[in-house]
Amino acid sequence: MASLESISPAQPAPLPRRSLAARLGITSVPRADLRSRYTQSSSKFVQIMGGDVHYVEQGTGPRTLVMIHGFAASLHTWDGIAGDLAREYRVIRLDLPPFGVTGPLRNASGGIETMNLPTYRRFIDTFMQAIGVTRATLIGNSLGGMIAWDYAVRHREAVEQLVLIDSAGFPMKLPIYIDLFNYALVRASSPWWLPEPIVKSAVRNVYGDPRKLSPTTLRRYIEFFHAEGARTAIGKMVPTLDFKEVDTDTMKTLDVPTLVLWGAKDRWIPPAHAAEFTRRIPGSRSIMYPTLGHVPMEESPEQVLRDLRAFLVEKTAVQPA
Repeated sequence: MASLESISPAQPAPLPRRSLAARLGITSVPRADLRSRYTQSSSKFVQIMGGDVHYVEQGTGPRTLVMIHGFAASLHTWDGIAGDLAREYRVIRLDLPPFGVTGPLRNASGGIETMNLPTYRRFIDTFMQAIGVTRATLIGNSLGGMIAWDYAVRHREAVEQLVLIDSAGFPMKLPIYIDLFNYALVRASSPWWLPEPIVKSAVRNVYGDPRKLSPTTLRRYIEFFHAEGARTAIGKMVPTLDFKEVDTDTMKTLDVPTLVLWGAKDRWIPPAHAAEFTRRIPGSRSIMYPTLGHVPMEESPEQVLRDLRAFLVEKTAVQPA
């Protein structure tokens, strides 16, 4: 009989190979397939602005945490920390349109909505009302960070704490993989042809150490990017991403305990922006992760979870007995 030491752990089953047409981006992944593959046991859907918005709700704690992902990501980017936090908190995370299982929103005539900041404002306000969140801690990454701090500025009494992870907001040069969609030829051709290697390169670029990116996670990003309607929606959205128009001085008026987390190897948003957030938001502080990239909570969830827990407990400590 073999000893326990000699038994090798089970290897994950290899991912099925995608067809050549799928790998070239000539075909799109059907929305029904995404629902089948990427919804979770706690998945729910709510009708907002004409779309079926996918979100996951876990835990029944007295405090609510709302997690908002970044550009071209999904609620799965929080998988490494959400379950652990749900032991003590009500944890809600959603797929922002036009990403993830949610996909693009459509207007009354059936056309794809352009997701600019005013549209995201209307969307997140409606989402919070629809699921009954009146007060919460907001945790946002990248684009989701900007949506989070902007919500805090507009709904001051509704936000207990704010966590910004490699957040957008300040003027910056768009990453090349996003900036491509500012070119008319790319916008016109990408719904019909966008080779998988380009998407793979973009996803690896958000990690400080691309070797930490699992094949399963990489495949998920690819399939969401190649999903029905996603590339058309992204082509409409990217030209509106002009951060010069964002009024970041409004953060100076915030009175919300704020933690800024950042990967020092972020190649998408300059790490120097962490200091800009802490300079503007009164009483905020930041933590820099020397080896991590643009999605620290996905690349090294244990580090982010440790710092999040410590920050969240501070709020608990000042609550009346």
